[in-house]
Amino acid sequence: MIDYVNPELILNKENIPTGRIAWRSPSNLALVKYWGKYGRQLPRNPSISFTLNNAFTETVLEYSPKEEDSQNIKLDFFFEKEENDAFRNKMLKFLESITDVYPFLTQLHLTVHSYNSFPHSTGIASSASAMSALAACLCSLEKELFGTLENSDDFYQKSSFIARLGSGSASRSVYPHLAIWGESDVANGSSNLFAIPWGERVHPVFKTFHDTILIADRKEKSVSSRAGHSLMEGNIFAQNRYDQANERFAKLLKALEEGDLKTFGEITENEALTLHALMMTSEPSYILIRPNTLVMIEKIRVYREATNQPLYFSLDAGPNIHLLFPDEIKDDVFDFIKQEMEPLCENGEWIADRVGEGSYQLS
Repeated sequence: MIDYVNPELILNKENIPTGRIAWRSPSNLALVKYWGKYGRQLPRNPSISFTLNNAFTETVLEYSPKEEDSQNIKLDFFFEKEENDAFRNKMLKFLESITDVYPFLTQLHLTVHSYNSFPHSTGIASSASAMSALAACLCSLEKELFGTLENSDDFYQKSSFIARLGSGSASRSVYPHLAIWGESDVANGSSNLFAIPWGERVHPVFKTFHDTILIADRKEKSVSSRAGHSLMEGNIFAQNRYDQANERFAKLLKALEEGDLKTFGEITENEALTLHALMMTSEPSYILIRPNTLVMIEKIRVYREATNQPLYFSLDAGPNIHLLFPDEIKDDVFDFIKQEMEPLCENGEWIADRVGEGSYQLS
């Protein structure tokens, strides 16, 4: 088992530098969902996701010597240029949880500036993009301060590991096109500790896929994903769900390899509905989908039956629809969105996204 705990990552007190690091990292959409975890952010079942492109977080990490000599982490946090105590407290708790991996964090004064290209807490994986961007900044900081992680594979693997500790789904945002997180006998190299890239093992059609996000409701969701995961511990259907997820995962990997769009769509849609069924059968139960979510789903099904085009939907942990389709039908689908879907979106808002290249450093 890989263990990144390293008490030797301590800075010379007489020579602590000042600097600035910036990364952009995208959200991702799980096709087979991870819902339920154990231990230190470990998944109950494997998941595979599309890495997005236009739904991203940009994070700037500024660091300097800390004036006071204490073991507390000094953190200032700004979300879209405004101080945000709620986000700061979440980030501080995360940073405190990884001082066994990065003990030098207690020696620095950290300032984090975070920017989203999409509304947070609405069921687009904002924690995935935010935590993966922060993890990449931290790994870059380690690289600059200690000369480690020179190999890009090592860098991205550790970024995925660190991101996972902040948000499980964040582990997948590191890699281009598609990524797998969670151990599975059918995915060589897969691990519960970090995600692995899977984009080079799928049919080329899936690298052309669009993910257009239809904003059915912008309001912050009533139950966080973290709380939703914890409710799986008492869900009577939990074990059957984990067995089902493993079975669907194996079938989806085969469909992705063969370019089987029909099977891909069936599994992806069923996974989305299963996720929300698990929420409804939790105790206490809760519902995140909204009336317009259901209207959109019905219109997608009618469109697909009428046109025989491979247009499918997914949902993350929120009310907003992800429309999935290959590039070759984009003109028809965008016409459909403008005519049928845009009136159902809050303020007519939708985000035209597509499969992307993963995290990268900003100059």
